[in-house]
Amino acid sequence: MKEKATESKHIILILGASGFLGGAIYKELCSYFKTYGTYNVTNKAFEKNHHFFQYSIEEDDVYEILHVVKPTIIISALRGDFSKQVLVHQHLAEYVFSKKIKLIFLSSANVFDAYSKYPSYETDKTYSNSVYGHFKIKIENMLLRLPKKQVAILRLPMVFGNQSPRVLEFINHIKEKTPIEVFPNLIINVTTDTKVTQQIHYVINRNKSGVFHLGSSDLVHHDEFIKEIITTLNLPIASYKQVYTTNDDRYLAALPKYNLLPKNLQLLSQDILAELKFN
Repeated sequence: MKEKATESKHIILILGASGFLGGAIYKELCSYFKTYGTYNVTNKAFEKNHHFFQYSIEEDDVYEILHVVKPTIIISALRGDFSKQVLVHQHLAEYVFSKKIKLIFLSSANVFDAYSKYPSYETDKTYSNSVYGHFKIKIENMLLRLPKKQVAILRLPMVFGNQSPRVLEFINHIKEKTPIEVFPNLIINVTTDTKVTQQIHYVINRNKSGVFHLGSSDLVHHDEFIKEIITTLNLPIASYKQVYTTNDDRYLAALPKYNLLPKNLQLLSQDILAELKFN
């Protein structure tokens, strides 16, 4: 049971609340906390919502929104230019430190994408070969210099959901009769938007900090899991383009091991298929 009375003291600002995950987080939290969000497109629905602020990382100063909202918790689900994001998070880190508030940063399993021989856990050293992974590591390292209680870094694997960009992309490929790329040698773990938002709610509610891996506790082959999703959604027959980046199996998985959430907030890959089936 959620403790509404104890939760309402927080003022939450979600940066990137018009995106897929940011929007899901907003819907999960807005009934329990004073919740505000930013959006990066001219959208009349957001314009009419006084809890949303138009914000462009390229053009706007995040301090203006921070001074208006005065959040006690900032959730960063931002997307966009990597160098601009680094600068924004420098400003956020300064603000969080000076106001003694909390920042929840959505990171990625890609901070480990240079490790291909085995999955990674919360205490493993980050190491990436990709521009995306490097950028996430840069922000993580910046935030890890803040007092521990003021930061939660949430590393996410591939996120699925009925309205997720990945699933919508699959549907579009089938409609256009173009092949869906699958990686037969890639071993991953996975999650859904609904599970991530519940996990974030718990992190806020229990005032948790540190590094969390929010993916499934089991591993799947990328190609097999994508094919299972197509079957689960009862989509028409899809064609696939198999992409082999290496001859051997390659891991890109951030598994939970040390910072475990309660049993009801843990998940297996089959739970994701069940959720997609019944939504």
